[in-house]
Amino acid sequence: MTLLPEIPPRQGARRRDRHGRGIRGPLLAPTLPAWRTRSEKFDQLVASTAARLVRGNPSLTGVEFGIEEIPPSNPSPWEHASVVVGRYFPADRTSGVAARIVVYRRPLLTRAQDAAELAELVRMVLAEQAAEMLGVRPDQVDPDYPDED
Repeated sequence: MTLLPEIPPRQGARRRDRHGRGIRGPLLAPTLPAWRTRSEKFDQLVASTAARLVRGNPSLTGVEFGIEEIPPSNPSPWEHASVVVGRYFPADRTSGVAARIVVYRRPLLTRAQDAAELAELVRMVLAEQAAEMLGVRPDQVDPDYPDED
């Protein structure tokens, strides 16, 4: 086994790359929208949609909105062979847990062709789950809910 002699580092070798341009910085500034990840963009979409629903319906003020990647593998008995995109969990007064509406990110992302369709799907899912919680029709929760024709 031969040992190579130690070669002293070049001056400025750490500050510059091999072409002498220097260390490259990030391509996008953290303040730009493209800096966020896809899941962060989805979280922001759900949060803004939920905030709009709560502003329009004061009875939704204490409701917690959540996001999960995928639905659990054990579906409820009434969910026959369908993929769940959102779910409403009623409040439990004995343990102090508030009512929750959960949106599942992956099933919604696979159904949407683009960002506009994803925003529409998120709005519809949140309106349907909130309507189920309140015992009303979805168009009473969200006036922009599409008519069923």
